[in-house]
Amino acid sequence: MDSQPDLSIVFPAYNEAENIEASILDAIQVLNSLGLNGEIVVVNDGSHDHTASVVRDVATRHQQVHLINHEMNQGYGAAVWTGLTNATGKLVFFCDADRQFDLAELEKLVARRHHAPLVVGYRAPRRDPFLRRLNGWGWSHLVTLLFGYTARDIDCAFKMLDQRVIDILRQQVQSRGATFSAELLVRAKRAGFQIAEVAIVGHRPRVAGNPTGAKLSVIIRAFRELLQLYRVLNRERRTTKPATL
Repeated sequence: MDSQPDLSIVFPAYNEAENIEASILDAIQVLNSLGLNGEIVVVNDGSHDHTASVVRDVATRHQQVHLINHEMNQGYGAAVWTGLTNATGKLVFFCDADRQFDLAELEKLVARRHHAPLVVGYRAPRRDPFLRRLNGWGWSHLVTLLFGYTARDIDCAFKMLDQRVIDILRQQVQSRGATFSAELLVRAKRAGFQIAEVAIVGHRPRVAGNPTGAKLSVIIRAFRELLQLYRVLNRERRTTKPATL
């Protein structure tokens, strides 16, 4: 009998004690409604609140819940990548733990699993303050300008990957901050993986916890990583020999 989970749900979490239990319970409900054998992986990225203890308590009641701790905060991309590379499901989905998404819409991604090994959502519409929406629009257009089109809403944290995508990219993806999603998509496209896009209409305003994406330190790190990615990919393109027939 195949004991590998059908689907892993990954939550990166930084100071999400107010949201994380409800997020996990939502995920369990979705797995049950879809009839899938699944696991839930929470990566506590050096939180200063009680995020880890809340997850441990939930895990005592639900055996499919697993906690991974970063002793120090490493960044959004690091938390997601730790979750993806430790997930064991045939399919691996990740979503922020802030409950801005209706996890029931995961059904849309699962329905497209045979069409593309990477299925990504786009917020339609995005329920964030104007400045965050403007920053997101500008970032997506900048990434497209530098690397070509991958997806319309690059940083939408509602993505599902076939395990083989993770296996191929395991040694390639280096971004550990806010550039992570951009590198994941760019690397996947360059590796030849098809990307399918799905409209996610259940995006909601954040009602608890505090976002960190607008911090100056996060923005500076994102641009540094983006520049580094641009340099690395250009170097790889120059040094890769064309295939000979």
